[in-house]
Amino acid sequence: MEHNSNKINRRDSLKWMGVASLAGITWACDTQETTETAQEEHQHATDDSLKLSEADQKLMNQQFFTDEEMKTIRVLSDIIIPADDRSGSATDAGVPEFIEFMMKDQPRHQTGMRGGLHWLNVQCNKQFGKPFPDCSEEEQTNMLDQIAYPEMARPEMSVGVNFFNNFRDFVATGFFTSKMGIEDLGYQGNRATVWQGSPQEVLDKLNVSYDMVKEYKFVN
Repeated sequence: MEHNSNKINRRDSLKWMGVASLAGITWACDTQETTETAQEEHQHATDDSLKLSEADQKLMNQQFFTDEEMKTIRVLSDIIIPADDRSGSATDAGVPEFIEFMMKDQPRHQTGMRGGLHWLNVQCNKQFGKPFPDCSEEEQTNMLDQIAYPEMARPEMSVGVNFFNNFRDFVATGFFTSKMGIEDLGYQGNRATVWQGSPQEVLDKLNVSYDMVKEYKFVN
């Protein structure tokens, strides 16, 4: 796995994974985070006026992950999508809060997510004598190299491979459906526009003009 310039699968490839993941991970359009900044980031891009339902507000008031688990989630999320010259990191976009909400909204993911975080820290303790968030960047890279590429992973790492693949999908989905991620994609939605015709350089290359087109239509 390469270092800062190309973490895991860098942003340009992760963005498409994030878009594709929307089909497999269903979540409420009015999702907002618990903090003011995260609420602003994760309002659905199509309607900033959406409010939390009573059921979602109840979920927001609950806590699933422990502080130590959230620490691991933040570190791992920012390795997958670090900040660059175009936008902030996964944590800046409120991805950890998104994952926290998803665990409460879709409880079927809880066991795999919590078990995977525990597995990751246990493996790091075995190999480096400390949990994943406390490892050096080189040690974190070493650990993730063992689980980030399924076709290269050892059989005994299958639990970590499954966890990391699912976690990476959550991070990509959370980031590229946030306000920051939508802006990163450059998505503008449906906007009214007026077609001004083909560029002049294209017309010159074809040796045609709009006057010729009008004349042809008139004659025919």
